[in-house]
Amino acid sequence: MIEDPRTKMVRHIIIYAILTTGAIVMMVPLFWTVSTSLKTRDKITIRRLELIPDPVAWENYPYLFEVRPIMQYTRNTMIIVVASLFGAWVPCTLAGYAFARIPFPGRNIFFAILLATMMLPYVVRLIPLFLFFDEIGWTRTFGPLILPRVLGHNAFYIFLYRQFFRGIPEDIYDSARIDGCSEFGVWWRIFMPMSRPVLAAVSIFAFSFAWNDFLNPLIYVGSNKELWTLALGLNALQGFEGEDNSLNLIMVFSMLMIIPMLVVFYFGQKHLISGVTAQGSLKG
Repeated sequence: MIEDPRTKMVRHIIIYAILTTGAIVMMVPLFWTVSTSLKTRDKITIRRLELIPDPVAWENYPYLFEVRPIMQYTRNTMIIVVASLFGAWVPCTLAGYAFARIPFPGRNIFFAILLATMMLPYVVRLIPLFLFFDEIGWTRTFGPLILPRVLGHNAFYIFLYRQFFRGIPEDIYDSARIDGCSEFGVWWRIFMPMSRPVLAAVSIFAFSFAWNDFLNPLIYVGSNKELWTLALGLNALQGFEGEDNSLNLIMVFSMLMIIPMLVVFYFGQKHLISGVTAQGSLKG
């Protein structure tokens, strides 16, 4: 049955109108955050909604850098982010490749155990982990925040890689092995270049979780201000022990944490789409 063109056009208009309305509603909190970050102290006490500040207080941004060690917070946060990305790119991909392509004894049992760890809430593991790191003297250091991430502690990433590698045609794997590639060579030369879609997705997840992580830095380095991350710095500015915790400065700090996430998602999404296109053309 051929759909009437006018009915199709009306349906598309309704769908786009609903999507546009939803997008606008979802963007209101971001607009409010940007607006509040550019307001003066006396303007933020006004109860009426004012999305366009008057006057625009651009000085709020450099002032935050004067009253808070933002660069120190950023450096500490980036150390955790780099460790998280390394673990997501190397150990997790190797483990996913092994579970997908190497028929070692007990492979399915070990994979089932790996999946079972995903069922445990993190708070259940938190106390044993803290006691372990405290016993070896690693509390108040970056050790508990870096070592698990570098070793690829996230079972969800391994699961994603394993499922993706299993979807790669067996002929490609067999051809590489016939040409003399070792298992490491197949992983590095064949599977990794084809894994751009899942690499992009995992990278976005890893960056997001590490950039916004609050609980782990609070537990392990909360009393050591030299190792505070951006999340801990924002929490302190909200009144934990902030000297100047005006709402406009809190929104400035929030924007400093939001902007990198928007940039990473934008470029990650772009690479994700291009990777899916390349993978699709290869299969076809």
